[in-house]
Amino acid sequence: MNQTVNPSRLFLSSCFALITTAFSFSIRAGILPQLGTEFGLSAEQLGFINSMWFLGFPISMIVGGLVYHTVGPRIIMTVAFVAHTLGILLTIYSGGYTGLLISTLFIGIGNGCTEAACNPLIADMYSGAQMNKQLNRFHMWFPGGIVVGSLLSKFMTDGGFSWQAQIWAIMVPTLIYAFLFFGQAFPKPRVEGVTSLGKNFQAMLTPLYLFIFCCMALTAISEFGPQQWVGLIMSKSGASPMLILALVTGLMAVGRYFGGPIIHRLDQTGVLLGGAIFATIGIYLFSTQTGAMAYVAAIFFAIGVCYFWPTMIGFVAERIPLSGALGMSIVGGVGMFSTSIFQPIIGKWIDSERVTKAATGLTGDALELAAGQATLTKMTTFPIILIVAFAGLYFFMRNRKVDHSLDEVAAQQPQL
Repeated sequence: MNQTVNPSRLFLSSCFALITTAFSFSIRAGILPQLGTEFGLSAEQLGFINSMWFLGFPISMIVGGLVYHTVGPRIIMTVAFVAHTLGILLTIYSGGYTGLLISTLFIGIGNGCTEAACNPLIADMYSGAQMNKQLNRFHMWFPGGIVVGSLLSKFMTDGGFSWQAQIWAIMVPTLIYAFLFFGQAFPKPRVEGVTSLGKNFQAMLTPLYLFIFCCMALTAISEFGPQQWVGLIMSKSGASPMLILALVTGLMAVGRYFGGPIIHRLDQTGVLLGGAIFATIGIYLFSTQTGAMAYVAAIFFAIGVCYFWPTMIGFVAERIPLSGALGMSIVGGVGMFSTSIFQPIIGKWIDSERVTKAATGLTGDALELAAGQATLTKMTTFPIILIVAFAGLYFFMRNRKVDHSLDEVAAQQPQL
């Protein structure tokens, strides 16, 4: 029996699924120091735990992109719910390092399924400027959820709640999105030929797609590197690390909500170039400033990374449409895979800088701050490379027209 697609409910359920992802990111960042103390973990070991979140993400994103047009978003989101639930329960009853690695991997798989299903789902329900607007408003709930999650983590930590109780909070949006998705019809693809994996791969082998593929690896680590480690790096700076995280993600949420007109005015390439410049300034300020100035750094950083993720996904959907769900999933997947690779590397940088700074006579809080800021200095390399890359993309794309002939959207399609 055919059902009418309900875009509003599907979009709302997608947003709650992304809030689950955001909670898993911010609350885990908030409890990182507690995990390190309780289980006696080094920064490098915490980095490997973080990396499982980012490793499970691209694995399920890529697999989800491959099977999206075969099994449909309903099954992918069912897998997401099962993985999220297993990850939450296994984290609470982990018992140590190995258990935390496995549970974090499951949560990452659930998060990747969310991106694999919801990005093409939204691209199929909307087109053109409306698609860019809705993708930004969807991705608004990652930083928006981080704001709520980071503040919740701070209040629960200050209130004496255990880290296990904080992990239970992730279950709330998980149950909500499962309920909202249940029994819904889903839209058919709006671009003819996009269900062909052959055409997907052909589109993905073009120089433009390969360029975006490489840039996504750098935009993701520019955004997630400083955010995931803000608790450890900035905890000795005289500023509250969770408030910094809340400020960054709050500004990102507001920016993404109003992102449609901004992207329309500046074009996707102009937004990406401007973002790289602001991100570089923000990370540099994080590496040199303390106290109240850390919040100023947070503002620059937030403006910089605000539009990276949704604009990269939107660029692929609009400029390389035949890459389809697989193309969007691969781009998102390489971003998370890059971040996964760099998490233990960043942790090792911090451990190494501790040794180096300790040799100069620094101890205690001064040592921790110096090691963290030295690590942030190294992280400025990522957005600096992006400035050059996006400047080239900006001038290359200026005289190219977007083909809107593919923006024909089927009227409310029956269930897949």
